[in-house]
Amino acid sequence: MTVRTILKMGDPRLLQVAKPVTEFDTDALHLLLKDLLDTMHAASGAGLAAPQIGVDLQVVVFGSGQPNPRYPDAPIVPITVLINPVIEPIGEQEQSDWEGCLSVPGMRGMVPRWNAVRYTGFDIYGDPIDRTVEGFHARVVQHECDHLWGKLYLMRVRDFSQFGFTEVLFPGIAATEDD
Repeated sequence: MTVRTILKMGDPRLLQVAKPVTEFDTDALHLLLKDLLDTMHAASGAGLAAPQIGVDLQVVVFGSGQPNPRYPDAPIVPITVLINPVIEPIGEQEQSDWEGCLSVPGMRGMVPRWNAVRYTGFDIYGDPIDRTVEGFHARVVQHECDHLWGKLYLMRVRDFSQFGFTEVLFPGIAATEDD
């Protein structure tokens, strides 16, 4: 089990556009995937993008097989590896909800996202992925893919009166040191 250090807001690498993966099913890609999953699970994250651990590639992992302590009321999202993603909104409906980020520890903000999206990309073997999702699943994939394009969720916050410390906003939510 390799748990990598998660970069925090202020690190310029989080603001770069990640490079597409050009070779699939390599030892290096499998090792990256293992490190991403180990790090995400150790931090109780809902997802993690390669740039968050300092790897400049378009790779994200997200989901959990059980309720997430950081998002106790959220539905379970299947564990997914998504490489070189493209996201398309379905319709024009947005939904605002609270988000946190392992790269912005201890904070939450109200973030508008497309309610339904279609995402395409590839799995670790280069096989195509094409899914249409809504709600929390759509929110998570949009959040993680933003990391590939140099965006942090707080760049999408429209009303900073709805942004603050998790422990103040949600005193009952289990928070980790790396929330």
